[in-house]
Amino acid sequence: MPKSYDVIVVGPYNLDLIFTGLPQFPELGKDVVGTGFDMIPGGAYNPAVAMHRLGLKVGWAADFGNDLLSKYVLERVRTEGLDTSLFAYHDKSYRRITVAASYKEDRAFITYYDPDLGFPAVMKALATASAKVVYVPILYFGNSFDIGIKLIRLKRIKLVMDANSPQDIKLDNPAVRKVIKNIEILLPNAREIREMTGEADLEKAMRQIGKLCPLVVVKDGSHGSYACEKDQIYYASPIPITPLDTTGAGDCFNAGFIKAWLDGRPITDCLRWGNIVGGLSTLARGGTGYVVTEKEVDNWMSIYREKF
Repeated sequence: MPKSYDVIVVGPYNLDLIFTGLPQFPELGKDVVGTGFDMIPGGAYNPAVAMHRLGLKVGWAADFGNDLLSKYVLERVRTEGLDTSLFAYHDKSYRRITVAASYKEDRAFITYYDPDLGFPAVMKALATASAKVVYVPILYFGNSFDIGIKLIRLKRIKLVMDANSPQDIKLDNPAVRKVIKNIEILLPNAREIREMTGEADLEKAMRQIGKLCPLVVVKDGSHGSYACEKDQIYYASPIPITPLDTTGAGDCFNAGFIKAWLDGRPITDCLRWGNIVGGLSTLARGGTGYVVTEKEVDNWMSIYREKF
């Protein structure tokens, strides 16, 4: 019988080497020494683990090689107790690594990826498993989209995407518009939605995307978060914290928002859930260095209603 999940997360792992406490930005020929370091899995691992910790039944469709990086991430996955049924294993190297120089407001990255394996884990998952939601942590509009969306629609699964992408994501790109029209929720950050629309005003940008997508959710870091549904704008203020490292905070926001949305909560509360989970994730290095549970979010929600 096909396995069923609340959410299937599709996307590859990453291994993040995170440096914090850097006195300045790195310069050629100069050694910049930080005060903190950690090596933590990232990429699609972040939202998969964050949702799992919040109590959702999560399947992660991911590919792994026979290299040390893949083995390290697999060990961490098993420690978390995350379902591994949708993994695909390959007898070759599949290294994905990022060095992150993390500062209070933003990060700088250096990344290396081995050649792509062609998404065998994703196609296997979409063909054999079912879920309420398929979540893609990038804005994907590659050659496999048409096949994937047919399988998703056949199973009546809702498609949710982040807007992170190294490619051109402007709305005048027909491939981008096609994908957005097939998404239930789009989760860009403020920079991404401005890039997509060419519109500096966030409300105008959201309404522009909202003509294509039922629910648009915008992460604006320390300024809070916004949503646009049926041309109505919602806002939730951030929680008052001092971040150590913002790596993966957007992934964790998405996890919190999706959890609350699947629970049927009002849009403003979904934004608050996202702000809490994303905000708390910044108190440790990496997107999952700090463990955020449903109980802790409920406690913060009580504070939220009284003070924010």
